[in-house]
Amino acid sequence: MDARARRALSIRASTGGHMEYVTLEPADLAREHICCAFSDKKCAEGYALKKDWLVAQHAHGYRFRRLDARAKVFIEYGPSEECWLPVNAANWMMLGCFWVSGQFAGKGHAKALLANVEAVAREQGRCGLLAVAGKKKFHFMSDGKWLKRQGFVPVDETAAGFELLAKDLGGMGGTPRFLPTARGARADAEKGIVVYYSNRCPFTEFHVRQSLKDACDRRGLPLTIHKITSRDEALAAPTPATIFSLFVDGNFVTTDLSVCLDSRLDKVLPR
Repeated sequence: MDARARRALSIRASTGGHMEYVTLEPADLAREHICCAFSDKKCAEGYALKKDWLVAQHAHGYRFRRLDARAKVFIEYGPSEECWLPVNAANWMMLGCFWVSGQFAGKGHAKALLANVEAVAREQGRCGLLAVAGKKKFHFMSDGKWLKRQGFVPVDETAAGFELLAKDLGGMGGTPRFLPTARGARADAEKGIVVYYSNRCPFTEFHVRQSLKDACDRRGLPLTIHKITSRDEALAAPTPATIFSLFVDGNFVTTDLSVCLDSRLDKVLPR
């Protein structure tokens, strides 16, 4: 049995089939896919940068776990003290990207992945699990309504509609809160279109640097891009959505990366 097979944990999904999940180690990432953009040639650079980010964050306790199949079925998580989010939280486990899509949805995979993270958090004696979501569904973010059905409750929110959700597991630690930098979700000093993004998503590099830039250039719109390249920069971000957030004239507008496309940008611009 090879190293990957030894690491795989067999879990019976609700389909009744024998499904395997694997937690990727740094050595795996050169040959294993990371679910998103694995066949999108335009995003090859961003795909490599996301893998580099996962390797670097592994040393800080961050983990990437997915279905052992060619699918978008995965969860990311790590210690709240190391997360790239403007949150003040000690001894919690923070969820990162968490997706189950397509034919795999509704078959128990999300619950199985979440149960594994909960087990890890209990083993580490953490207070519980944390997630950032929208009070209404925000693109490229976890489904807050679904998380609430799994026992998460809101412990903080921002005026822009972000919620900090927590599932208490009884460990010792403080009450989690958004940092003041993110509470208003504004970029007051900058006019025009302002974007904050990181390589936590393989799609961002191409679509922010090329798709959005081209769309703004065609419209003669000023564009300011802030790339988040460190945890300190993430803590100082004016938004809890450090994968991608777009502001217009200082006001938070969306987490939806698809607005970078020429055909969709006009829908979010003031009329």
